[in-house]
Amino acid sequence: MTLPTRRLGLTEMDITRVGMGAWAIGGGGWSFGWGAQDDRESITAIRRAVEAGVNWIDTAPAYGVGHSEEVVGQALQGMPAADRPFVFTKCGLIVDPERPFDDPRMVGDAATLRRECEDSLRRLGVERLDLFQVHWPAADGTSVEEYWQVLVDLKQEGKVRAVGLSNHDVAQLGDAERVGHVDSFQPPFSLISRGAAADLLPWCVEHSTGVIVYSPLQSGLLTGAFSVERARALDPEDWRSRDEEFTVHLDANLALVKQIRQVADRHGTNPAVVSLAWVLSWPGVTGAIVGARRPEQVNGWLPAASLTLADEDLDQIERAIRATGAGSGPTRPVGDGQ
Repeated sequence: MTLPTRRLGLTEMDITRVGMGAWAIGGGGWSFGWGAQDDRESITAIRRAVEAGVNWIDTAPAYGVGHSEEVVGQALQGMPAADRPFVFTKCGLIVDPERPFDDPRMVGDAATLRRECEDSLRRLGVERLDLFQVHWPAADGTSVEEYWQVLVDLKQEGKVRAVGLSNHDVAQLGDAERVGHVDSFQPPFSLISRGAAADLLPWCVEHSTGVIVYSPLQSGLLTGAFSVERARALDPEDWRSRDEEFTVHLDANLALVKQIRQVADRHGTNPAVVSLAWVLSWPGVTGAIVGARRPEQVNGWLPAASLTLADEDLDQIERAIRATGAGSGPTRPVGDGQ
């Protein structure tokens, strides 16, 4: 299957509008895990996405203390080089395997980042990382300029194809850009978490930086499959059971989904597809990371890669956001998102 693609910033990579997210497949046993997962189903889901035309996977060593990367590596085994998707991963977020439920450490020293690069190459079974991203700003005293220089050097050495930042602010993006171009940026962005649209997306447009957003379905809330009962029944090891969007703000979020379903019905689809299409309609957004742990979940969001929302849809969604009071941030795309 051929899905629409867009160039990722100034890189030479044309990526599909939706990519396979591998956070949840890291499993449980750590502070931001999703509970136990079936690795065989995860591998099948990854291969289903690739067979359907998705040409990139986003993972990180923190997800399951390396387990997500290992599962992705297993899914890639045996794939012909021409069919292999781009593999994006991260660095700088360290989970202590001896104390996995402690908060991860955010580090930026050169030795750690270089070691993480080599470990990711090994776990994924690839010779070069297509995109290597700093997961969070370092909290160990290393400046943005220092840790960004490490990634720029790894790119020049051919260890990685492109370099990016995740979860940084505009000032930090500017600090990095003065050292070397920021190829890609990864912020959280959804109908509920809309803050990136205020300043981060415009910065990326201005600097020709590609944007791949994460949690565009707010970790499952916007799929249409959630209810109050399901939220209350989440596994205690599932980080969502402690998240305010699944507890304090749950009623407003579910009310928004109910109204989004009206737009979905008009297009003969589901709330997940409409929620993703809304994210993709914003100027500057290259692609969206969408998680799946089972093949049927992939089938549920694939149509978003091709759906374009009309002004009527965007107006209705904006009214729904305002009426329910869900989330925060700008409420309607401005300009041409294509």
